[in-house]
Amino acid sequence: MTSAAAIAIGLSAYSVPAWADNTLDVAIIGEADTLDPMLSTKDVVSIVTQHFVETLYTFDANWNVAPLLAVDLPEISDDGRTYRIALRQGITFHDGSSMDSADVVASLQRWTEMASRGKAVADRIEAIEAVDANTVEIRMTEPYSPLLSLLAFSNSAAAIYPEEVLGEALSAIVGTGPYKIIEHVPDQYLQLGRFEGYQARDEEPNGPAGGRLQLADEIRFIPVPDPNTRVEGLLSGQYDFADGLPAESYARIAESEAAEPVLLRPFGWPIFAINHKDGLLTDLNVRKALQAALPHDDMMFAAFGDDNFFIVDAPMYPEGWTWRNDAGTELYNQNDQARAAELLDAAGYEGTPLRILTSRQYEFHFKMAEVAKMALEAAGFAVQMDVVDWATLGQRRNDPALWDIYITHSPFLPEPALTSLYSATSRLGWAEPDKEATLAAFTTATDQAEREALFADLQKAVFEDVGFIKIGGFNALQGQRAGMTGVNPSPWPYFWNAKAE
Repeated sequence: MTSAAAIAIGLSAYSVPAWADNTLDVAIIGEADTLDPMLSTKDVVSIVTQHFVETLYTFDANWNVAPLLAVDLPEISDDGRTYRIALRQGITFHDGSSMDSADVVASLQRWTEMASRGKAVADRIEAIEAVDANTVEIRMTEPYSPLLSLLAFSNSAAAIYPEEVLGEALSAIVGTGPYKIIEHVPDQYLQLGRFEGYQARDEEPNGPAGGRLQLADEIRFIPVPDPNTRVEGLLSGQYDFADGLPAESYARIAESEAAEPVLLRPFGWPIFAINHKDGLLTDLNVRKALQAALPHDDMMFAAFGDDNFFIVDAPMYPEGWTWRNDAGTELYNQNDQARAAELLDAAGYEGTPLRILTSRQYEFHFKMAEVAKMALEAAGFAVQMDVVDWATLGQRRNDPALWDIYITHSPFLPEPALTSLYSATSRLGWAEPDKEATLAAFTTATDQAEREALFADLQKAVFEDVGFIKIGGFNALQGQRAGMTGVNPSPWPYFWNAKAE
C-alpha cells in the first residue's frame, strides 16, 4: 500500500459528519479514557474536559493562580491553615441546577478520595465545610503552600459537580463550563455545544483565566492516534487544530498556505516512570543500573531528530525558572553500560525481563524506548517492550503487576508539587523515607528561598534514589488552520476564545 493510500484510509477512518458551520474540529492524540478529570492525569483528558467542567481557580497566562468559580483569591488566616473561599453566585450547572457550597464541599471531598493529587494532600486537610450557601472553608492541619495551585490545575482536577451526580463513578458528566456534551461516540468524536446558561467572568481573557467566550457554536474533539494522519488532516483542512505533531512535520506546516505551526518552547520533559511498588525496580541497585545504562543524547535525538526541538538537560526545570538547580545532576546521562552491568551483578539479577510500557500515539515515547532497549540489553538486561494504545497504557499503569517502566511526559509546571511523581500516593509509589521528609518540609514551607533550597534536596533524591528518570527537555509542536485566532500556545489547548477564519 502506498503511503498516500494509507493516509487516505486513515483520514476516512476518523471522518465525522458535518454539523454547524461554526464548528471547530480538533484532532487529539487518542480517545480520552474518562470524561471525569478527577480520575486522570492524562493531558488528553485535561484538554477536552476543561471545556465543560470547571474548578474554583485556574491559571492566568503567566501561571499565576486566578479565580474561576470562586469570586476571588481566598482569605487565608494568619497561621496559613484556613482558606475561606467566596463562591460566585448565579452559576448554573448543565442540568439546570444552581451551584452552591454543598456542591463544592461534596466535590472537594470526592477529590481528596478519588484524585491522585487530591489524595496526596488529603492527610493535610482537617475539614472542608460550608460556611453558608455561598462560602466554603478549607482548614489544613498545617500550612500547605501548593494548595491553590492544586485547586487550579485541570489535571487530576478538583472539578466542581452537582452533589447529586457524585459517587465513585459519576452518574452523569455535568459541569459549569462554556460548552456541554452533545454527543460522544468513543474513538470517533466528542461533540460539544454552547451551554446557553454559561456565566462568563467579566475580566478580559488572560490565558485560561478571565472571560471564556463562546465564539464557536460547536467543538468536536476527534481522536486520531496516528501522528502523520493528524498532520495530513491539518494540511488538507479537515482539522482546524491538531495536537501532538511530530517535529519533522514543522517545515511542511510552516510552508503550507492552509495551516501554521504552533510551537510550545520550552514545553516539558519526557519521563521514564519507575515502579516502586512491585517488580524488578524495587531494588535500588537495579534502578541505579537502569539509570547508568541510558544514553540520553541518543534517546532524545531519536525522539526528535532536530536539536531545535530538544535539549539534553539534567535539572528538573529549564534555564530561567526559579526552581532550577544542579543537585544530583552528576548522575544524569551516564551512558555507562559497563557500570550498569556491575550494578546488576550486585543486585543478583537473573534475567527477569524489564517491562517497558509505551505507546506509539506519542511517537517520541516509542522512539526513546527503542534506543533504551538496545542500551539496556548491552548492559545485561532482558527487555520486554509492551507497546499499546494510549488508553490501554492509562489503564495498565494503574496495576503495578503489569509494568516496570511506563513512558510519559509532562509540561514544566509552575509548582513542583503539581508533579504527582514525587508523592508516595502516585502510581509510582515512591516512598523513600528521607524523600518523604523533604517533600513534607517543602510543601509546608512558605518562604520562597527556603522552598527553593528544599526543592534542590528533593531533586537530589530523584537522582540518588532513582525515583523517576527525566530524559531531557523538549519543545512541542501543534498546528492550526491559517488565520485561526484565540488559541494561546498551551500544553492543554483550549478553544472557548478561538475562531477559525
